Amino acid sequence: MAIGESLDFRIPSDVQYIEGVVGEVVARCQALAFSRRHTALNVPVALTEALSNAILRGNGDTVGRSVSVRVEIDDVQLVAEVRDDGDGFDLDACTEDATLPENVIREDGRGLFLMQKLMDRVERFRDGGNVVRLVLMRG
Repeated sequence: MAIGESLDFRIPSDVQYIEGVVGEVVARCQALAFSRRHTALNVPVALTEALSNAILRGNGDTVGRSVSVRVEIDDVQLVAEVRDDGDGFDLDACTEDATLPENVIREDGRGLFLMQKLMDRVERFRDGGNVVRLVLMRG
């Protein structure tokens, strides 16, 4: 039987709320004995990128919009779903390899790349809004 917990957040579409959400998710992962690497790097970086994309790109940095986050953490995996009010995007078409010479000096375009490198799965779908799902297996 998997032992874990669920976390739900609804935050204004404002980047100042990112740190609080990420901090709470990381604290819960630590309490459930996720690895040090996962709690220091994978989870905070990928979740911060997903939230900032939802606020800045999905919601267009528009006051009055919000972002919802649902996180399921158990002894097998972490699943985080970040939902915004945007129209969505093509995950494959929007993901650029940040290591290519033409992308190395760019200041943007790394979020999806980082999420895919740090998580076991990154998925995008529509469900009452645009949703990005991050999955990280324990291990």
